[in-house]
Formats: sequence, C-alpha cells, structure tokens
Amino acid sequence: MQTFIQRNRVLLIHLSFWCVYFSFFYYQVSFARPGEEADLMEALITSILHVGCVAMAAYINYFIFLPRFLKNKNVIAYLFGYLPIFAVLITIYVFVKRHQMSESEHIGYFYSSKFVVQHSVSTIFIVIFVGMLKFAEDWLELEAKRKEVENEKLTAELTFLKAQINPHFLFNTLNNLYYLAFTNSPNTTEVIAKLSQMMRYMIYDSNHAKVLLSKEIEYIENYISLEKLRLNNQIPISFEIEGNITQAQIVPLILITFLENAFKHGVSNNSTNAYISVKLAVSNQSLIYTVENSKLKSSIHEKSGIGLRNVSRRLDLSYANKYQLDVEDGETDYKVKLTLVI
Repeated sequence: MQTFIQRNRVLLIHLSFWCVYFSFFYYQVSFARPGEEADLMEALITSILHVGCVAMAAYINYFIFLPRFLKNKNVIAYLFGYLPIFAVLITIYVFVKRHQMSESEHIGYFYSSKFVVQHSVSTIFIVIFVGMLKFAEDWLELEAKRKEVENEKLTAELTFLKAQINPHFLFNTLNNLYYLAFTNSPNTTEVIAKLSQMMRYMIYDSNHAKVLLSKEIEYIENYISLEKLRLNNQIPISFEIEGNITQAQIVPLILITFLENAFKHGVSNNSTNAYISVKLAVSNQSLIYTVENSKLKSSIHEKSGIGLRNVSRRLDLSYANKYQLDVEDGETDYKVKLTLVI
C-alpha cells in the first residue's frame, strides 16, 4: 500500500483536491439557500459544469503553458499565451451558465458583471493552486533524484571502503602457505581450506547489505586460526562469545578491521608479554564487541592508519546514530569497544 501511494502520490493529491472542491461546491449549490427545496440533479449538473470548466482552465495551464514558462522563464510570453485561452473558457462558461439558468428567477445575477468577476477570480485562484502543485511535483521529483544520487554515492563509497580491507593479511597467509607447502607441513591443507572459506565470504557473502552474525564470527575464527598458525601458537589469543547469535545480522567486514589492527600493532613472536583478547556479546538488540591487545614498542607512537579510518567511515554510513566507538590507548595496552544496535 505504501509503495502504491508513493508511486502515485501526485495523482492522489490532485484527485483529493478535486473531490473536496467538487463536494464543497455541490453542497453550496444544493443546500446553501434556506427555505428552498434542493434540486439535487440540477445541482449535480451545475457542479459538473463548473468544476469541469475550472479544471480545464487549470490543466491547460498545468500541462502546456506552465512547463513552457519553467523552461523559458518568459513571463510576457506566458501571460500573452495563456490569458486569451483563459478568457475564452470564461466566456464559454458564462454563456452556457446563462443559457442553463434562463428560466431561473435569479437570471439577473448571471447577466451581471459581478457573476463574471466572481467566477473569473475563483477560477484564477484554482489555476494558481493547481500550478503550485506542479512546483511541488517538480520539487518531489528533484528530491527523489537527489536521494537516489546520494544513495548511489554512499553505495559506491561503501563498496570502495570494503575493497580497501587491509591486504597484508592475505599476503602473509600466502607467504605462510608457500612455506608450509615447501616444508611439506601437515597444516597445509587446513590453511588452504580456511583461506578458501574466508575468500568465499569476502567475495560473495560480503556483497549483501547485511549478513548473519554467525557468518561474520566464522570468518573471524578462521582469521584467528591462521594468525595463530603464523605465530606458531606462541601468543595467548582468546575469543569469547556471549548471547544468541543465530538470528542477529550485521554489516559484513566491520569487526575484522579492529582485529587486524590488534595483530598488526599488538603481537609478534619476539614479544614475551603480547596478547590479544576478543569478546563479543549480543543482548537486547545490541552487540558489544571488544578487542584488547598489547602494544609493541615499535607501535607505541604509531598512528592507527587507514584501516581504522575506513571502518569509522563505514560505521557512519551504515550505522548512523546507532553505534558507539570507545578507544582506550594506554602506554602498553590498546582497547577498542564497539557497541552496535542490530
């Protein structure tokens, strides 16, 4: 129903206006004279004649002269083109009305200049009102196009930001895979399988506006497994999940950036105190994602880089006013807490 109304809102506005106007005029000619018996059929014919004449004057302007004026912006050409037609329509209506009311006791009124002026003025007001609807229609169309362009720009920007996901993980994994294959490690097939699952998720599943949170978690778990393999399982890495994740959905590849940043700046095989702790909790339509990691000495004065700027921009585009990002940047530890409304 809402889609039908949106598609035909201009037509519905016009129909609504003419229904109200016709009803008001019909009531006026039928029951506005106290003490006289109403002739409903005559009132109906009178209303159809009046509204038909006014509508013709309004829509000749609406469909022919007003579009020309909006295109050329020539007021003189507009007035000299439309006013003669308007005068002809008024003349025809007055002539028909006088003929219709020739046997009425009020015939004198219809031959007076007051009747001509009143009908002309009321018709001009209706023509102006319907003309304003044309401006409203053009504004609505312009606004719809503006929103469409804005949505296309946002979609393109989201696609671009998604495509900028840090490729260093892929290069590291391929290097590790080459080393495992070269040394005939039994872990080679496991790495290939996990990498294949991750690539399938990045290429296909992440093209959707939202994905199941369970899919995103599976991607994170595969990522952690491969990083543990790269670090020879020497660094304590924990990943805790709380709450029901089966029905929750999330914008894809939002969470992974914080984890990539933790591995990039927080751990190495040469650091004895390195660690990474990841927690994800879902409750009451909200998701709380926390990543805490140690900081390498070489990263203490290092900026967060393009990855976190990109994910912040994606959060602004996908979760405007529905997220909170808190960062605690200590001397030896770094903690990110992201709260999303899902």
